[in-house]
Amino acid sequence: MDFNLNEDQLAYQEAARAFAEGELMPNAASWDEEKIFPLETITKAGEMGFCAMYSPEDVGGMDMKRTDAAIVLEELARGCTATAAFISIHNMALWMIANWGTEQAKAEFCPTLVTGEDLVSYCLTEPNAGSDAASLRTSARKDGDSYVINGGKMFISGAGSTKVLVVMARTGSQEDGAKGISAFVIPADAEGVSYGKNEPKMGWNAQPTRAISFENVRIPSHYLLGKEGEGFKFAMMGLDGGRINIATTAVGTAQAALEASQRYMHERSQFGKSLANFQALQFKLADMATELVAARQMVRLAGFKLDNNHPDKTTYCAMAKQFATDVSFKVCNEAMQIHGGYGYLREYPIERYVRDTRVHQILEGTNEVMRMLVSRRILQDGATESIR
Repeated sequence: MDFNLNEDQLAYQEAARAFAEGELMPNAASWDEEKIFPLETITKAGEMGFCAMYSPEDVGGMDMKRTDAAIVLEELARGCTATAAFISIHNMALWMIANWGTEQAKAEFCPTLVTGEDLVSYCLTEPNAGSDAASLRTSARKDGDSYVINGGKMFISGAGSTKVLVVMARTGSQEDGAKGISAFVIPADAEGVSYGKNEPKMGWNAQPTRAISFENVRIPSHYLLGKEGEGFKFAMMGLDGGRINIATTAVGTAQAALEASQRYMHERSQFGKSLANFQALQFKLADMATELVAARQMVRLAGFKLDNNHPDKTTYCAMAKQFATDVSFKVCNEAMQIHGGYGYLREYPIERYVRDTRVHQILEGTNEVMRMLVSRRILQDGATESIR
């Protein structure tokens, strides 16, 4: 058992770190303040392969393992949480098109999505279908060689600025539940697609979040991904990797908060001595570092299980997402406590780290849903032997 990164992983890490420190970190505060979606910077990330990390090589992707992609995303998140998180969402949606799209659809959409010239949004959540995603109501009615899409989506990252949408819609009846859901790729500017306002948010301000409405949106039948009824299966497969992505971007942000806290404790003095000499703060920093290392290793373990198609991969991904995002928010919050009043000011990045990491406990399945998934599995016979 070797916990050291191999040569390829170290190279990925170094490249992502250099990109984050050169392109993301210097701009993250202004992107957050001015609500700028840095499309040109994401395209630069695409030039390095970061927009198609685990898409297959036959569409131009890097075909990376999920563990390797997690290493890259952690480094990007050190620079800008919101931008790294969107890159992770783009990767997931592109992966679906690349794996289950028809040859026509792949030829039409993948070339510019792989390079980051165009971006894709993932559309699952609806106003009344959040944690209970299988209850979604957006419909796709077959009409000759076309499908007609009607309904609405909510909380869609990048909406209004992306060029492509991957949409989960119901081809079966409501009573069919998850089995009646199919997946489609839709041009973002298709007739009948409209967008709501850019939602004012606590964090993730460097990417827009909008509702999307579909009114009699007609698309060719070759925009269907896979077969009818397979959409929810694709969504759940995507969420296994998506949960690793959201966990690792939280860890990257918490790492930045830990580094800032360590520097601040050496720079700041009170009562005639450096903060680094106060045992209470020493212990706080020690706990932050210890829990963050544990979270990182859990994320990489989940990535390993997913890469090797372990039968309990979904459980490990849920565990990693819940633990790592809880720990990362705690680390960022403790970093604010160490910084005191200065941490509450926009002049320092700490308050942004707190705002940005909070949503990681909610999206890609709330952490309560993660606990539900883990408990459901761990109560089965033999599970305590398998999940270790």
